[in-house]
Amino acid sequence: MSDLTLTQAIDNIYASITNDNEDLDSHIAALKAAMAREGVKEAVFEPSKLAQSNRQGRKIMQSYFRKKGVAVTFSA
Repeated sequence: MSDLTLTQAIDNIYASITNDNEDLDSHIAALKAAMAREGVKEAVFEPSKLAQSNRQGRKIMQSYFRKKGVAVTFSA
């Protein structure tokens, strides 16, 4: 697996979500590795870039990512 930057890893997750969650788990693993390398505790996503940006969609995303060991927050 290549060493992606945090921004690249997050962009890959946006693309995966847009493509019906294609390869989402591998993108989450890459994000987790990028967060560890950069010393980041939380991944910040923009709700406007999500397929389901309503509250329920955000909560489902947070829950799924938490199970994979990634804390997710959303920009205002």
